[in-house]
Amino acid sequence: MKNTFGSSVSVTVFGESHGTAIGAVLDGIAPGIPVDEEFIAHQMKLRQSVNALSTARREADEVRIVSGVWNGRTTGTPLTFIIENQDTRSKDYGELAYKARPGHADFSAQMKYHGYQDFRGGGHFSGRITAGVVAAGAVAISALRSKGITIATHILSCGGVFDRSFNNIAEDAEKLNNTDFAVLDNDKAEAMKAAITAAKENGDSVGGRLETIVTGLPAGVGEPWFDSLESVLAHAVFGIPAIKGLEFGAGFAAADMLGSQCNDCFRSEDGSITAATNNNGGILGGISTGLPLLFRTAVKPTPSIYKEQPTIDINSMKNTTLQIKGRHDPAIVHRARVVIDSITALVLCDQLAMRFGTDWLAEEK
Repeated sequence: MKNTFGSSVSVTVFGESHGTAIGAVLDGIAPGIPVDEEFIAHQMKLRQSVNALSTARREADEVRIVSGVWNGRTTGTPLTFIIENQDTRSKDYGELAYKARPGHADFSAQMKYHGYQDFRGGGHFSGRITAGVVAAGAVAISALRSKGITIATHILSCGGVFDRSFNNIAEDAEKLNNTDFAVLDNDKAEAMKAAITAAKENGDSVGGRLETIVTGLPAGVGEPWFDSLESVLAHAVFGIPAIKGLEFGAGFAAADMLGSQCNDCFRSEDGSITAATNNNGGILGGISTGLPLLFRTAVKPTPSIYKEQPTIDINSMKNTTLQIKGRHDPAIVHRARVVIDSITALVLCDQLAMRFGTDWLAEEK
């Protein structure tokens, strides 16, 4: 099982949903970077379940940093983040030892790990594991901000309701990074919440799309071909549970454009190179152009729903039915956005360290 991502700056995740604890190890980060534990707590809160739109499982998600920090700054050695699991109800998962939940990793995990996997709450496949990513990502986000690089994500769509796209990027980013339901149009937020509530009342769930923008990323970051900036981001983003699609810039819409429509034509403006459009999402030839890095992700509906569904008894190989019990999210898109921000920050720290050197993130801007 591969649980580490990154070359120069890497993150390793560990733990299971109903185990003693979960967490992450951040390795390769430069020494001297401030570690703001209040900001880490803020980021963790953005991921938490807070109301009827989320699971009734309530975890404090208090982060303990047990290595890699001294006097409030990174030492350059591995940072280890530990988050205890406290609100578990493993009895809700007894039937799942032999009945595979539709849409979950139960069957594929059984085929790979031969029944030795911890199936309670999804085990190591659970979205709960992303809490460690958010803790490590908070340090990465802080490091990037000190270099003038900002990341923001909003819910572009959920339950058939669409938010507006980015307009005034700086103001939009500030708003998004300080709200637990990341929508730019407040009216759309209420409509999305209503769609989530309706699905929940029907024993069902909804998915959505997230749109992420990164500003301040210098040109020249990334590689052509197999380690292109898109490739590395896609590799990491698809590691997040429930992500089923990713597009950069105009994405699939580019397939229906003419070249004259799709091309981002460069121009000089106030001594800087820019472009009137950003259909390529700030990346050309696998390398950043200095334009905002823009991508969208598709988040599937939460697979844990309360409707009875057909499945298979893995032991007897007989068809059967399953009605999931326990506490589950009717939507996870609003909690996933901070996970996207975090994984993006970790990838960019790794890419920037490879481009400019390990200590670049800690240097004075």
